[in-house]
Amino acid sequence: MSILVQFAIGLMFGLGLVIAGMSDPAKVLNFLDLGAIPTGGWDPSLAFVLGGAIAVTFIGFKLVLRRAQPIFGGTFHLPTATDIDARIIAGPAIFGVGWGLAGFCPGPAFTALTTGGAPALIFVVAMLLGMGSARWLASRPVRLAPQAT
Repeated sequence: MSILVQFAIGLMFGLGLVIAGMSDPAKVLNFLDLGAIPTGGWDPSLAFVLGGAIAVTFIGFKLVLRRAQPIFGGTFHLPTATDIDARIIAGPAIFGVGWGLAGFCPGPAFTALTTGGAPALIFVVAMLLGMGSARWLASRPVRLAPQAT
């Protein structure tokens, strides 16, 4: 049953992205083009989509975390680390650069696979390769430099 609920939620999320136009990389790139503000070519609609997502997430977390446990799981899996390391800085930076260059982020890229043609497919393949590479690199044991004697 839980897989059906998760599928329905994912489908609703994807439909929301398509309806909001976020599966179109030009929409994202037009938001990021702040130089177009004086000419009227800047598109602020992404800010409203992001603001709506933040509001829904904020309210959702407040409601869900009041529960003793999740509906479809035994326990909540919340992050416990609070330190800021190179991975915390590099990951979002790479994500932001990729989003700014391609106009896609993961959710809209998957929805764009249905209508976005080759650019969406190339992005999703590159994204999956990057995610796999990052996971592989993170799982490698850390080798310490030999101590000088």
